Amino acid sequence: MTITRVQTGVRIEKQLLKVLKALADHKDMSLGDLLEGIVLHAFEGRAPFSRKTLQTVAKLKEVYGLKLTAADSHRFKDDPKGN
Repeated sequence: MTITRVQTGVRIEKQLLKVLKALADHKDMSLGDLLEGIVLHAFEGRAPFSRKTLQTVAKLKEVYGLKLTAADSHRFKDDPKGN
C-alpha cells in the first residue's frame, strides 16, 4: 500500500522518547513506523504489543528511568525551564 508521509515536529516527554527510540531500534524499525503501528492499533482498540514486547518495554523503562503511566498522561505540565 502506498501512503504519503509528512514531517512533523512533535513534542514528547524525554524519557518516553528514549524508550520508544530504543524499542524501535530493538525491533529494527524507524520511530515513525513504530508510532504509526501503535496509533493504528489503538484506533481499533487493539493492544499494539505482544507479551514478549511488553517485557522488553518494561526493561527499557527501567534502563531509561521512565516511571510514567497512562494515568499520568492527563496531568502533564511542561517544565517552564525545559528540564
